[in-house]
Amino acid sequence: MASQSNDPRLPSAARPYKQPVVAPQDLPVDYSGFIAVIFGVFGAMFRYKACSWLAIIFSAQSLSNMRNMENDLKQISMAMMFGIMGLVTNYLGLGPRPTPKK
Repeated sequence: MASQSNDPRLPSAARPYKQPVVAPQDLPVDYSGFIAVIFGVFGAMFRYKACSWLAIIFSAQSLSNMRNMENDLKQISMAMMFGIMGLVTNYLGLGPRPTPKK
């Protein structure tokens, strides 16, 4: 075990870490929010249940990792609405009706 006299570190020079301030436009892209929008649009337009569920999952992930409140909340809410709209049209919407035979 080394003694304190041989320690080259200076405890008086130690400073706590301060995270640098980053402008909102310099933040990295929220890929999970973007993927949620894409899956939400595909789920609503093409009536894919899996895409709608993935949109909801990616929206929740993006919501939990939100950095910029204003921009991210708009994107997340849009993706969530597309996902919910896709699920509603898939599970509660009207399907193709058979034509009556004469």
